[in-house]
Amino acid sequence: MFRLSEVQKSQKNRERLADALADGFLNYLRVERNCSPLTLRNYAAEIEGYRAWHDNKTQVPVDWTRVDAFQVRSYLVHLSERRYDRTTIHLKMSALRSFFRWLVRSERMKQNPVVGLTLPKLQRKLPKFLTIQQIEALLNAPLAEKKAESQLAVWRDKAILEVLYSGGLRIHELTGLNDDDLDLLGEVARVRGKGKKERLTPLGAPAIEAVQKYLELRRRSARGPLFVNRFGGRLTMRSVQRMLKKYLLAAGLDPSLTPHKLRHSFATHMLDAGADLRSVQELLGHASLSTTQIYTHITPERLKKVYDKAHPRA
Repeated sequence: MFRLSEVQKSQKNRERLADALADGFLNYLRVERNCSPLTLRNYAAEIEGYRAWHDNKTQVPVDWTRVDAFQVRSYLVHLSERRYDRTTIHLKMSALRSFFRWLVRSERMKQNPVVGLTLPKLQRKLPKFLTIQQIEALLNAPLAEKKAESQLAVWRDKAILEVLYSGGLRIHELTGLNDDDLDLLGEVARVRGKGKKERLTPLGAPAIEAVQKYLELRRRSARGPLFVNRFGGRLTMRSVQRMLKKYLLAAGLDPSLTPHKLRHSFATHMLDAGADLRSVQELLGHASLSTTQIYTHITPERLKKVYDKAHPRA
């Protein structure tokens, strides 16, 4: 009868321990941190990425409790050699840093091997955004669509675009909206952001009007998902992305732009119009003001306003 050698048994035990620790961390994120399924998938992928690299390099299953700074630095070199961009490297290291921090806090290891590690400096890119004129063209595109399947589809798509821009919503926040989340009289929506944190988001008159028209055409008595497909099921993020691409093309805009660019446009236009950074932070649902500060880039319009107001010979 075949029996495992002591080395094989040791490797099997290390594999089981590694799996248990990774699963424990992900369960912590899910239960205590209330992280979204997308965040959990990303963290799991980054942990698995390190494990695959380590096991392939050493031919020995990883022992998370014994990973040191030298090993993590070697992984960092590997990522650089594979020409991962700096943002991706930072995301991978951030996931590992959180995992090891959890291991330290739960007294499974003494020191976080990622702390103190020098990462490649990020090149801060200005977020892409649409001008007000481009936004107008995009928001009007559904009503100009000549090959629309139905008026319901037209007004649903119009309402989606208006709500995305009016509230500065993330795409998962939009698709997660239910009928009960809307207060049409108060012109606000209850939005569930990252970590399922709730916030109230004001909606402008055009967004409210489009949603009301859509709801009239939808004619559903039971309460449920706000934006639905032709079968009555909740609209997916992928469907919204496809819909946006269609209307970007119709408006003569870059079809590769994502729904998140409407959020960028919302923040930029708010700041250009004089909104303070703290208010925009609250509207966007950012936990940290530093995240909102990427929108403080100076647009030509704002620069000209400042010049006209401040320069004595303007």
